Amino acid sequence: MARHRYLVAYDISDPVRLRRVAKTVEDYGERIQYSVFLCDLSRADLAELQWRLNRVITTSADHVLFVDLGIPSQVTFEFLGHRRPLPPTGARVV
Repeated sequence: MARHRYLVAYDISDPVRLRRVAKTVEDYGERIQYSVFLCDLSRADLAELQWRLNRVITTSADHVLFVDLGIPSQVTFEFLGHRRPLPPTGARVV
């Protein structure tokens, strides 16, 4: 099953839920900013991550953004300022 690289960003209003969301997304990808992750996900991984996050967030107060960037090896980034290394492409084994 083909993986796509997703940018996952969130805005969570409660500190306890914020930590739970961060821990959950860390299982699937790597943090590139405080509330922004890069995750290489299959469709099944994406569905599982969304299901897990829906169990944590309060939908009336929080939101999570998923941006499909495409096939990981074809995604490019440009940086201004201090450049952090990007995670390697491919599946994440936990």
